[in-house]
Amino acid sequence: MKPNKIDQLYFSDVNEPIRLDRREFLKKLGGGIIVVFCLGKLSLLDGWGQNDAADELNFNAYLRVKEDGRVDCYTGKIEMGQGIITSLAQVLAEELEVPISSVDMIMGDTELCPYDAGTWGSLTTRFADPVIRAAAAEAREILIDLAAEKLNVNKEELTIEEGVIFVKNNTTIKTTFAEITKGKKIVQSLSKKPSIKTSKEFKIIGKPTISADAVDKVTGKAMYSGDIKLPNMVYATVVRPAVYGSKKLKVDASGLAAFEGIQLIEEEDLVAVIHADPEIANKAAKKVKVSWEAPEARADNESIFQYLEAHIKDSNVYEEAGNLEIGNKTSTKIIKTAYQDGYKAHAPIETHAATCYFEKDKLTMWVSSQTPFGTREQLANTLNIPLENVHIKQIFLGGGFGGKIYNQQAIEAAKIAKSCGKPVQLVWSRKEEFMYDRFRPAALMNVKSGVDDKGKLNLWEFDIYCAGTRGTKLFYDVPNNRTRMFNEKNVRGDSHTNRLNNVSVHPFGTGAWRAPGNNSTTFARESHIDTTALAAGIDPLEFRLNNLKNVDMIVTLKLAAETFGWTRKKEDGHGYGIALGEDAGTCVAILAEVFVDKSTGEVTPIKMVCAQDMGQVVNPHGATVQTEGGLTMGLGYALYEDVEFVGGKVKSKNFKNYTITKFSKTPEIECVFRDKMDSKPQGGGEPAIICVGGAIANAVFDACGARVNRIPVTPERILAAIKK
Repeated sequence: MKPNKIDQLYFSDVNEPIRLDRREFLKKLGGGIIVVFCLGKLSLLDGWGQNDAADELNFNAYLRVKEDGRVDCYTGKIEMGQGIITSLAQVLAEELEVPISSVDMIMGDTELCPYDAGTWGSLTTRFADPVIRAAAAEAREILIDLAAEKLNVNKEELTIEEGVIFVKNNTTIKTTFAEITKGKKIVQSLSKKPSIKTSKEFKIIGKPTISADAVDKVTGKAMYSGDIKLPNMVYATVVRPAVYGSKKLKVDASGLAAFEGIQLIEEEDLVAVIHADPEIANKAAKKVKVSWEAPEARADNESIFQYLEAHIKDSNVYEEAGNLEIGNKTSTKIIKTAYQDGYKAHAPIETHAATCYFEKDKLTMWVSSQTPFGTREQLANTLNIPLENVHIKQIFLGGGFGGKIYNQQAIEAAKIAKSCGKPVQLVWSRKEEFMYDRFRPAALMNVKSGVDDKGKLNLWEFDIYCAGTRGTKLFYDVPNNRTRMFNEKNVRGDSHTNRLNNVSVHPFGTGAWRAPGNNSTTFARESHIDTTALAAGIDPLEFRLNNLKNVDMIVTLKLAAETFGWTRKKEDGHGYGIALGEDAGTCVAILAEVFVDKSTGEVTPIKMVCAQDMGQVVNPHGATVQTEGGLTMGLGYALYEDVEFVGGKVKSKNFKNYTITKFSKTPEIECVFRDKMDSKPQGGGEPAIICVGGAIANAVFDACGARVNRIPVTPERILAAIKK
């Protein structure tokens, strides 16, 4: 499959590993054995103080076996609830032959970890996993070599278990990792491709493992940006306009005279107040009167789809085959429908936050960001300081989903800290989060299909506005097809910030959102597949199986249908729905059961089954938790979540008027995975969410005959469809 923009970016990063001064790199670390990993031609750097001519070290990841026998794994990825703090430790522990409890993950620290473009796109397991496994396998070989020398035996006589190296036939002759590394500082890079384990040798990979950070998170020990407390720290509150994109005209701060210890900060369009007490800062900010120039409102949540179609005229063909004219002529039934999907908020538990301080010209920051290295670069450029003068430190994130790729709060906090000369903490309110967290774009999909008299798909036209092409490559067998992206000329179709005449076509900030665009396009495609199956008079499961060309998708669908019990008898008012999708290398099939109250239009989800072909499943527990989270979040966008707005004025300001899935509305969920443990691991954080909208919409239709072509599938839209 052709790599998408995210894949291409990541491959570029791998092929051009970070270059650091070797002495600077090593002096930050204590003793032990350090294994660095990069792709491409390598030289061997085997010893502290040796090969001094090699002033620079090229690497993508590294691990360190410390003098106490514990192992540090350094990666530029971050942990935001997706569980990689556990799964990456699992693969390292597997190859290095140590208990997972002895592995410490050092993540996203820009002074300790190798550069990483960001934690998004379900890339971590697919690409960081093999790198870390390879580095661990190399470390294992180094340790065995050193142990053979220490014990005066041939390396072939040795084996490792639980961090202890011993002679196979005489366990009394042994040494530990700690004993080997004591007093040593060894740096070695890979001179050849290491031998890694196969599934029959796994002891840790493939075993359900509770998240390594679970206890810290449920006991409150885990630290987030808003938990950092610094001496003499002040809290900042930013004064915001009512309309997104407004420009500051005039500031009246006379109301601050009623407060002691308040300081006003003005930096271009940034207006903020700071105080040692966050409550006082919040109260004082409300007394600052700012005159704003607001942009003209171009659309609201009802007219946005017509606006997009009327104003975006350029298009690019993403995929095509056969001849559309022939497809039209040879199809006995033609079905044409428009599908709509409104803006969606990320709505993480933790709002955007940053805590920072300056020490002379150096900025240190803890920030809720999925892109610590990108944040560092943004801050250096904004503040006009050297890159090395910005240090982003490791911190947990309370959810990201693509919304914490962008770092406005970090820039605001840094500007305020530089202006006032004090440590600063900035935590966005929920209202700020809804306005400035970049929404998933509203999208329009116009779909046309044709079938012959045998129920075979013969025509497929798929026109996409503002959702991109991720996941739209056809896995159905349609000889005459075309998929087009409508966007400004020469702009990539998978852009989240669609532009028109170099101005955003959206009234506020938009960006990535868990499986960007794939939620919208999969909803449209799978709703239309069901509609086409109905027109052909064929069961939706049978229709899909008869028209699929992707073998992995066929097997995955059959697994889901068998687990769900597609042929079991339905109760009155209940309906079943199917949706298929592909994201991050993973095939997904979701079957859903709902109950619809025809008098009120209210939908009650009853059961959801999600089958996935995600290759090697490193941590089945983690994969299940991620799938359950994706399905639960998906129910939100399918049934409840809808951003209301007029132009840049966002009416959805909190969870009172932006509903997410509640426990009482969460159905029975069952997750199943294909057994492919000798395959490469594929994405697991995002794929499950993409099919929820289509499966729910199809189940609603099956339950009550209401075909709703816009999500969320609300009671009002269901009743209108029933009446129609």
